[in-house]
Amino acid sequence: MTRSDDNTDARKVIGRAVMRPRQQVEETIRAAILSGELGVGEVLPPEAELARQFNVSRTTLREALRVLTSQRLITKVPGARGGNFVQSVDYQSLGDVMTDAVNNLLALGSIRFEEVADVRRYLEIPSVRLAAEHRSEDELIELTEIVERQKSASVDDPEIPRLDRQFHTTIARASGNRALAGLVAALHQTTEPVHYLDLSKEVGRETVKQHVAILKAIESRDPQAAEAAIVTHLTYLQEHIGSRE
Repeated sequence: MTRSDDNTDARKVIGRAVMRPRQQVEETIRAAILSGELGVGEVLPPEAELARQFNVSRTTLREALRVLTSQRLITKVPGARGGNFVQSVDYQSLGDVMTDAVNNLLALGSIRFEEVADVRRYLEIPSVRLAAEHRSEDELIELTEIVERQKSASVDDPEIPRLDRQFHTTIARASGNRALAGLVAALHQTTEPVHYLDLSKEVGRETVKQHVAILKAIESRDPQAAEAAIVTHLTYLQEHIGSRE
């Protein structure tokens, strides 16, 4: 091998694709948000000032901001006191993104409602087992308060779907697994099981009774009993599901 061949093989690759101005703006702002340099709720400088700082046109800047908005890193608030605000980046954000994505897929017919409901049920079993092992006293108090409100609610109370969603999502949060909590929250909000029940007084009473059993198992830190209670509950809901139309 000649010296020229050695030099050729030893050449370092130092080049990289040059980003377009819009991508540079987008990446710089994203990095500032993810590093904490820009805090949750903080408003970005006015668009004219940002365009000046980045030395780009207002059109280029707005394109970058639109991408960051679609990624839920910022939100645009209109009005004199509005602007581009940094959004929370946590497991709840995961749930929000999942909710939008699943709703879009359902609307397009890319997936069926039953498929989403099945995944939610599959996730709720490990969720309740983990909650029985890891729940805090505050989370137990929160679950107890939800069940007490459910006991006093009538079947036609408009708060019933919200209380049911709150009960299941609080259990998921009590699991200690934030990714699981985000997924359960998203899928529960999308499918809203109670909304599709043939909700008679008898079904309402039985559903609350099953929530009490789940709560007792979580309170006792008994994952086996918690799993048995949630399976009973989910099976009952499936048997009494009505039309989604």
